[in-house]
Amino acid sequence: MRECPACGFSNSSESNFCAQCGARLAAHTGDTTSLIQVVDDELAGGDVDPFDAADQLAPGTALLIVTRGFDGGTSYLLDKPSTTVGRSNGRDILLDDITVSRHHATFDLADGVVTITDHGSLNGTYVNRELIDGSRTLKRGDEVQIGKFRMVLLVNERGS
Repeated sequence: MRECPACGFSNSSESNFCAQCGARLAAHTGDTTSLIQVVDDELAGGDVDPFDAADQLAPGTALLIVTRGFDGGTSYLLDKPSTTVGRSNGRDILLDDITVSRHHATFDLADGVVTITDHGSLNGTYVNRELIDGSRTLKRGDEVQIGKFRMVLLVNERGS
C-alpha cells in the first residue's frame, strides 16, 4: 500500500496518483516530454481523391465517407429513396455509439438531390458544423455530423 503524502489515504502499491485527492504518490523521475499528434480537420487525402471517386458513382446516387468516429474511412452508398441512420438495429446506417439517437436521422435521395432530416435527436445533427432544425438539402462536399461521427457527402454531379 502507498500512503498519500497529501491526505494520508491508503492507495494500492501500483498507484502513481492518490485515488482520494489526485496527488502524486511518488517523486517524479524521468522525462515529461510527450508528443501529441495534431489531427487535421480536413478529409484525409491519401492517394485517392474522394471527389474523383464521386465522379465514378452512378448518376443519381451519393456516397458518405466517415472521416471521424471509430468507423473512420467507412463509406455508405446512398442509392435508395430513403436511408435511415441511428443506434438501433434495423437502421440502414448503424452508428453504434451513445452519442447517436436510436432513430437519429434520415437521408432522402430524389433526382440526385440529398436531404437530411433530424428526427429530434438529443445531440442534434450538424451540417458544416451548424446545427440543423428539421431538414437540410445537402451538396457535394458537405460535412454531416451525427453524434461523434463526421461524414463527407460525395454526389456525382455529372447527371444522367
